[in-house]
Amino acid sequence: MGQAYRTPFPCDSTIARLEQENEQLRHAIGSHATVDQAIGVLAVIHRLAPGVGFEVLREVSQHANIKLHTVAEMVIGWALGQPLPEAVGQELDAAVQRRSRQRDTPDAEAG
Repeated sequence: MGQAYRTPFPCDSTIARLEQENEQLRHAIGSHATVDQAIGVLAVIHRLAPGVGFEVLREVSQHANIKLHTVAEMVIGWALGQPLPEAVGQELDAAVQRRSRQRDTPDAEAG
């Protein structure tokens, strides 16, 4: 008699929390795919390794103060013929040049 009745179904707050988590995961997966596509664009156009492409996107994002996923969308649009905002284009060029110089400079410890 002392046992309270428990419903086998989750309460409204649990459902709401799970729906919110589900939406966050969907957004994260979509953002990840967008970033991966932009890395592919940079790999093809600038002959960058995927890890370097990610670093370029990250640098542009930080220097331009634009979310990484938004920068990735801009790079994909650029590959499809849309213009890049001037500030993003300048940051992208600078980041690619920095990474290219690093790639072309022999490692001091290797010699």
